[in-house]
Amino acid sequence: MPNQILWADDEIDQLKSHIIFLKNKGFEITPVTNGEDAVSMIKENVFDLVFLDEQMPGMDGLATLEQIQNLQPSLPVVMITKSEEESIMEDAIGSKIADYLIKPVNPNQILLSIKRTLDKKRIENEKSAQSYLKNFNELSSRFNEQTDWKGWIDIYRTLTHWEMNLENSDQGLQQVLQDQFQQANQAFGRFVELEYKSWLTREPEDRPMLSPDLLKKKVFPRLSDDETVVFFLIDCMRYDQWVLFERILTEYFSIETDFYYSILPTATPYSRNSIFSGLYPLEIKNRHPQLWEMGQDESSLNQHEEELLEKYLARNHLSKPFKYEKVVRPEDGKRIADKMSNYTQNPFTSIVYNFVDTLVHSRSDSDVLKQLSPDVPAFRSLTESWFQHSSLLQMFKELADEDVTIIVSTDHGAVRSMRDTKVFGDRDAATNLRYKYGRNLKAEENAAIFIDKPEEYFLPVPRHANSFIIAKEDYYFVYPTNYNKFQNLYKDTFQHGGASMEEMILPVATLKPRG
Repeated sequence: MPNQILWADDEIDQLKSHIIFLKNKGFEITPVTNGEDAVSMIKENVFDLVFLDEQMPGMDGLATLEQIQNLQPSLPVVMITKSEEESIMEDAIGSKIADYLIKPVNPNQILLSIKRTLDKKRIENEKSAQSYLKNFNELSSRFNEQTDWKGWIDIYRTLTHWEMNLENSDQGLQQVLQDQFQQANQAFGRFVELEYKSWLTREPEDRPMLSPDLLKKKVFPRLSDDETVVFFLIDCMRYDQWVLFERILTEYFSIETDFYYSILPTATPYSRNSIFSGLYPLEIKNRHPQLWEMGQDESSLNQHEEELLEKYLARNHLSKPFKYEKVVRPEDGKRIADKMSNYTQNPFTSIVYNFVDTLVHSRSDSDVLKQLSPDVPAFRSLTESWFQHSSLLQMFKELADEDVTIIVSTDHGAVRSMRDTKVFGDRDAATNLRYKYGRNLKAEENAAIFIDKPEEYFLPVPRHANSFIIAKEDYYFVYPTNYNKFQNLYKDTFQHGGASMEEMILPVATLKPRG
């Protein structure tokens, strides 16, 4: 069925050649000569687009536009005017029109406006699909042992952007991309298995930035230069989620995004403590044994971040006053957002925001959230919707008027776990789904990284354990006991702790207010 277009112009008779041109292009045009008739036609018919003359006798274009939007808020309207007055343009654009054209207009201008308005998404999707398929083989050829850690950052960033650009494409193409993403993670798991341990003993310039390096490289130099710095750590934020947040924040800030690698396991007790202490987990245990009493209740391991940060600052001769806040409940976020400007009175403020991690865990337990976010694009959209109405965004908006540098990062990401693998171990082994420590741990070789000497990975273990296993790709560990129950319970849940690009390759962004 051809697109139905309503064209309202008091000089419509002079536009017959334009109308004939568009009809020959396959569009159905309904002409009217005034705003009243345009509104009446919209009440009685379905249109895909309206061309609206701004200067018509009686009810003018802006008044007609208001009535159209009251009747059909989503109906796109293209305003056409003889006037180039800035105030008229601002009134029209402020009314959220689809496009704005200045007379005289030629038929090709009209056709281009139609394509911009009605076919923009389709054309963009088609071009993106063509471009992705053209570059498919070149990208796949990079999933090999010659690719270094910088190359893997580029691969992950490229795949993520393709995934976001093609999320409205046909299912076949999306499946091709998902398969390629899985192949990349398979190769990335082998890469981490071969290279990760050596990173821990190399000089910083010969390896990627890791969790213990984050504050020292991104925050401390600015404190030494007497800048006021606010550091946001958004727990469990993936790169694709940051891309959506970044699009919203570019209105207020200039933004530069870099990347770093999380340590293993990519789980809060290890990665976040490492960030705030500047130490690997085994070093934390050795230096501060009272702060690391490892047991099954690992949430207790993140109760001392502020104290670890204070010691870290002191070791680096940064004795300036600092504030540390952790947002766990909604009222915490509102309290901080309401007095955000007060925090810039301190040279350094660190804020841990836990909601994204909470959303990840809540989706695993809630059938409603699973229905709202059945796949990765939907989960991204859910996260974006939360951010747009969150106290976190309000904090950013408050800081946009301050002379401050903002650093935003995360402690780890999360991967959508789709494949189970059986794990065997003693009854004291850890219960985590993407990593475990214990004795006599066994699992499928292709599904996990096996660490039989944790000290070489700077990992502490409790007395009842002597090894770790780290899940690769999108696997999750299930014990043989009640296997089918837990296999179904945890399939298609977002988890962290393992070695995937989504969990390990993390954004770290620097924001400066535009004002």
